[in-house]
Formats: sequence, structure tokens, C-alpha cells
Amino acid sequence: MLIYKILLPAEWAEFEAAGRFDGSAFDHESGFIHCSSREQVGPTALLVFPAEPALVIAAIDADALGESVRWEAAGDGRGLFPHVYGSVPRDAVTAVYEVAGAAEVDKTLPSAG
Repeated sequence: MLIYKILLPAEWAEFEAAGRFDGSAFDHESGFIHCSSREQVGPTALLVFPAEPALVIAAIDADALGESVRWEAAGDGRGLFPHVYGSVPRDAVTAVYEVAGAAEVDKTLPSAG
């Protein structure tokens, strides 16, 4: 199963350089790395990153992360989201999408299923 991490271009550059992603400042505050399902990633981008001119969406193989992925309720009642408790290794990323802003996420990524 694929889960998706929305990154700023600078975060993606750091991810690639380090060979792993340990989380954004917001992830560190939360205690886990926030991710989304395919159905959730577009609306999440619009909610959290509406004014960002460029985003990078990393498709991550959740199975490669094992038990570090937990589906938990979002605090705002939007349902269950995949949260990663630990680092995401670069080799768990199966695809990378450079997107021209949040409104383009759903248009750019392959459809679910």
C-alpha cells in the first residue's frame, strides 16, 4: 500500500541528501511523520499548503515501514491518517512528484486504485 508525504522542495532536498526523512518541524511537534492516503493527499495539500508555489509528493511503500505506520484519527475529525513513528528511508519511496502548488496534487498523481 502506498502512503504519501507532502514536502516542501527544501525538505525533499534534505531527504535525498540524508537518505532518510526524520520529519518536518510540525512532525517533530506531533511526535510522528504526518502522511496521507491517496484519497487524502489532495485535500490535505489544499488545507495545509494552500499558498505554497511548489510541493514535492513522495509516494511511500507503507509495507516497507512495517509497524512504524499507524492509522490514527486526525485531531480535526477528518478520519484515519497514516502516521509514521520513525524515519522514512529513501528506499521506501517508490515515486516522487513535483507539483506546482496544492491545487495540482490530485491532477498530477495517478488516481487511487
